[in-house]
Amino acid sequence: MLQDTQSIRYYQRLTDALVEMWNRGYRFDDLRLYLDGYLAALRHSSALEPYLIHRLEEEAVRYLYDPYNFEVPPQPEPESDYY
Repeated sequence: MLQDTQSIRYYQRLTDALVEMWNRGYRFDDLRLYLDGYLAALRHSSALEPYLIHRLEEEAVRYLYDPYNFEVPPQPEPESDYY
């Protein structure tokens, strides 16, 4: 569980971006690439301590592979008119 306020903010931004990309039609391979790039940028910029980035990665991967976060909403069934 994340406890550092800065890492929580990064987690929220990351998960919001993942959901937004999913809704735009990107799939898991693309989302995983985005996650890897995001974490690489955090490591390169030294925005967080390495152990906090590792925890953030664990939580983000857990979020990414949870099927309930990316469910497709059920589509209403078309009504057929029978006369």
